[in-house]
Formats: sequence, structure tokens, C-alpha cells
Amino acid sequence: MAGDQLQVLNALDLAKTQLYHFTAIVIAGMGFFTDAYDLFSISLVTKLLGRLYYTKPGALKPGTLPPGVSSSVTGVALVGTLAGQLFFGWLGDKMGRKRVYGITLILMVLCSVASGFSFGSSPKGVMASLCFFRFWLGFGIGGDYPLSATIMSEYANKKTRGAFIAAVFAMQGFGILFSGIVSLVVSAGFDHHYKAPTYEDNAAASTVPQADYVWRIILMFGALPAALTYYWRMKMPETARYTALVAKNAKQAAQDMGKVLNVELEAEEENYGTQIHFFWFILQRICSPPWPSLIWNNFYMKDVFSAIGWIPPAKTMNAIHEVFQIAKAQTLIALCSTVPGYWFTVAFIDIIGRFAIQLMGFFFMTVFMFAIAIPYQHWTEKANRIGFVVMYALTFFFANFGPNATTFVVPAEIFPARLRSTCHGISAAAGKAGAIVGAYGFLYAAQSKDDPSKRDAGYPAGIGVKNSLIVLGVINILGMLCTLAVPEPKGKSLEEASKENVDDQDEEV
Repeated sequence: MAGDQLQVLNALDLAKTQLYHFTAIVIAGMGFFTDAYDLFSISLVTKLLGRLYYTKPGALKPGTLPPGVSSSVTGVALVGTLAGQLFFGWLGDKMGRKRVYGITLILMVLCSVASGFSFGSSPKGVMASLCFFRFWLGFGIGGDYPLSATIMSEYANKKTRGAFIAAVFAMQGFGILFSGIVSLVVSAGFDHHYKAPTYEDNAAASTVPQADYVWRIILMFGALPAALTYYWRMKMPETARYTALVAKNAKQAAQDMGKVLNVELEAEEENYGTQIHFFWFILQRICSPPWPSLIWNNFYMKDVFSAIGWIPPAKTMNAIHEVFQIAKAQTLIALCSTVPGYWFTVAFIDIIGRFAIQLMGFFFMTVFMFAIAIPYQHWTEKANRIGFVVMYALTFFFANFGPNATTFVVPAEIFPARLRSTCHGISAAAGKAGAIVGAYGFLYAAQSKDDPSKRDAGYPAGIGVKNSLIVLGVINILGMLCTLAVPEPKGKSLEEASKENVDDQDEEV
């Protein structure tokens, strides 16, 4: 059957864009909305956690999370995400996309709620239970990456497939924005109701006992969008490509897709299949598409903005107002650069292609990162802070109108059906490995090298923000070089892009 294609798959490739495509984007996208909310909301409350549990009486500055605790609270969800991407990616190819899809959502709902109920009689106990629940939250989130991308790619037509997959991923931007908005509303409400002085005016009274509810409410709110989409996720049929190519039931695939796409498809004999040399196929493909996303941008935005003075010094605010200021900065960046970057990718990915967007994104990220880092002292001056924020926002824009989006889209297109979920999970895990290095390393690296007063309590001297940004710029250059190996699946069917419809003889030539 070399070069042939089942009617149901051909119908999917040529189908007109219709309501069910948009329904699938919303259902899969709400998972990513929740993923982003859960992953990045922690960065909004880490300063508050430090004040609540690690402030020492008489200290000149409010308490901060110790280095090991801070990196663990921030990074443990990423470790869970990496593990979940590998496990659920593999399970999605073994059991089917739909059967696994609901499990990840249940895990996310339960662990979001449990994170807010983190308990303990000591700071160490609270942080340990928070890390435990956030690991399993990340494990559920990890499953959403390969499953959502695979499901959307297998439902889409070849003309607009890139835009559909990118639209699912773009919901991540709304999740980041929503986490900032929820944090603004919660912190503003508590700050208005519980009037508290600044830390420098009255250290003991600057953190009211009710502030402990603020971080719990913010983290728990992530369970709501996930719970609302569970019913619709369970109503989605299994994808036709899994049913036809992996489960070998072309008749069922035709029936399922005939219902949801409102087309009549004839049941076909289950005679489609190829024998690709998968070891070499995976080796060739795995090495090319993924590159670690710059998740540290969202996690450590507050530290960079604090370093240049855009967020006021902690001692000039009470505990809840500091949450408000951090949330305001994240919300503005998400609204002005992160969200638009995602949707520029949606608009242009099927016009200029994945390769061009990824290369362009890495190039401009490099340009703006060096433009910030090299004259860093210039940007720290009060008169130049707005310029710094604009340049920093542009790195977010081109991360998302660039490699952060394309490294999600491409792995969903270039692997064969029976390995698509597994290999997307491996590709996504490669990105998370880079994010974990950033989560555990950037806090240390960004500490001032020469001025101990500018270091967070308990941290050793690092290389400073300037040199950390230069290192990240160099990483972007390496990303450009890796992009040269990325294949271009634009305009091809999934079977063409993955070479799944070639026989052994074709593959060996």
C-alpha cells in the first residue's frame, strides 16, 4: 500500500474547517490554559511564602525562601512535567489518546486543590507537602503536552494544521494572563480589607495572618478550568489516525469521523500499514526538533524586574501588596507580548512555515537579549527602565512567535502515528530538561557577584543578571544552529511528513 492512504485519513486532510475543529481547539486548549496557570502561578507567590514562613524578627529585609527551598518549590513541578511527558506520551500510544486524556485532567484537578491545602506544623513541613503535590500536579500537566498536540494534529486538515496546533498551545498565554489577573484580584481584595503597614514601618504587622490564604486561593483556582472541561474531553472520540493506523480498525475510524465532521465515509478494509525502520527513524527525528523553551522568563521575571527597580524594594511594601506588584508586572508582560506572540504564530505558521518562524524567533531573541545584557548598567538607571521592560517584553514576544510554539507543533507532525505521542513526549521532555536547569540554576547565577547587599538571603555570589542574560543569548545562538536540522511539514499530510506511507524499499534507498 505504498503511497496509498485510507479514505478517512484523506478526508481529514482535505476537510473544510468547521465547528468541530474549533471545539477541539477549545477542549484541548483549556488543558493548556490550566497547565500554564498551574505552572506559572507559583512564581507570583514565592515572595509571599518567604515572608510568611522565613521572616526573622529584627531583620532589615523581609524573609525569602532559602535557595534550596526556592528552587524546589519553583522547579519540582517541572520535574514532574518531564516525567509525565515521558510516561503519558508512551501510554498514549499504547492505550489510545482519549483513554489517557481524562486521567491527566483528573490528576491536575486533584493536585491543584491539594497544593492549596499544603499542611505542616513547621515551614519545612508546609514546603515539603507543597512540593509533593506540585510534583504530581506537574506529572499530570506533562501528559497534556503530547496528548493535546497529538490529538489536535490528528484531527486537523493539512492546510491549517499548524494554526490549529499552535492555537491549542496559544491558550497557554491566556493561562499566564489569567494567573496574573486572579492574583491581582485576590491580593487587591485582601490588601484593601486587611490594612497593613510596610515592612520598614512595622515589620511584624506587615504580614497579616490572613495572607496565608492568598497563596492558597491563587494555587487552588487552577482546578476550576480543568474541571469544567472534563465532561467535553471525555465526549471526544478517539482520533481516526490512532484507530485506523495503530488499533487497525478503519471501519470504526470512518464511523467516528463521519459523525464529528459531518461527512459520509465508506468503511474500508483494515489493510493499511507500513513497516518503517523505526529505530533509525526516531534517531533521525528526535535529534532535530526540540529545544528547551525559555520558561525561566516567566519564573524569574520578578527577580529581573526587582533587580532594575521596576518592582519596588520588598521592604517598602507589605506582604500582600508585594504579590499585587509582581502580578501587575506579569499581567502587563503577558498582555503586551506573551499573548500576542502566540497568536502571531497561529496567524503565520501555515503561511511562512515552521522553520522560518523558529529561526526568526531565535534570531530576535538573541538580538534583544544581548541588547539588554551588554549595556545592562544603562538599563538599571531609573530613566531607562521603561526601555528595559520593552526590550525584555520583545524577548517574550519572539520566544512565542518562535521556538516556544514551533517546538510544540513540529513534533506533533513529523512522527508516525504509532509513535507520535511517545516521541512528542520525548521532544517536550527535552525542553523541560532545559527549563529545569534554568529553574534550579538561574536563581543562583543571577545573584550579584560584587555587591552582597543585592543578593537574596542565603545565596552565594553568582555571575549576576548581566552575565546570566549573556549566557542565555549564547543558548539562543545554539538554538538557531539546531533549527537548521528541523524539517518543514507545512502543507503535507501527517503520513507524508512522517514518511509513514513509504514501504521498506523506499525507506532503505
